[in-house]
Amino acid sequence: MELKAIIVEDEQISREILKNYLGKYCPDVTVVDEATNVDEALQLLRKISVDLLFLDVEMPYGTAFDLLDQVGDRDFETIFVTAYDQYAKDALNRQAAYYLTKPIEIDELIKAVDLVKSIKEREEEVHIGLSVKEQNGSQLHDKITIPTQEGFEVIPIKDIIYCSADDNYTHVFLAHSQKLVSKTLKHFDEMLSEKGFCRIHKSHLINASHVTAYKKGKGGSVMLSDVELPVSPSRKLELFKFFS
Repeated sequence: MELKAIIVEDEQISREILKNYLGKYCPDVTVVDEATNVDEALQLLRKISVDLLFLDVEMPYGTAFDLLDQVGDRDFETIFVTAYDQYAKDALNRQAAYYLTKPIEIDELIKAVDLVKSIKEREEEVHIGLSVKEQNGSQLHDKITIPTQEGFEVIPIKDIIYCSADDNYTHVFLAHSQKLVSKTLKHFDEMLSEKGFCRIHKSHLINASHVTAYKKGKGGSVMLSDVELPVSPSRKLELFKFFS
């Protein structure tokens, strides 16, 4: 699969190095244009449809985060390339598919591009609206218990739409109610991962049978009933496994 890419980097030598590496080690990537700052990148993204953005963090007249905020809905994946590793957490929280530090390691660059290729290929293959695959031949009639102040409550797994983290607590969302449970999201992930649930984000665990749509914009998101939740790039492939 060919990936059309833009490099956003204010240092010419860094752009040349990355282009040379891509040409030699990532032949499926075609660099269609370059930008040296946020304004130039915005103008390009308004004119050109691309699959991948190689993005430096610190640039003249703004940062990578300013650019992503101004772009809004987007249909491309982002690979951050920077000399400053303190931005890693912010980058991943802004839906970056991968984070590379300078000087770029060839193996890491190849791994980053391969991840984006896998994501884009599965996005093309997936058709939301088809039935979720049955997990282990089950129709998910199981139930779980959640602790309450009085004891515990029994909830059918199929009634859970999604779970969201709140520090050491988890909000469990049902069709017409929600429960606040004194258990971590990791606890629910381990308990429900074999029951048709998918961790789509560090803060969200969803029941795949309740997904009504997938949107590519803003880095990727799913619709469940009337709720839209972001999908982390590193979690997309796991989500796509539920659909064919």
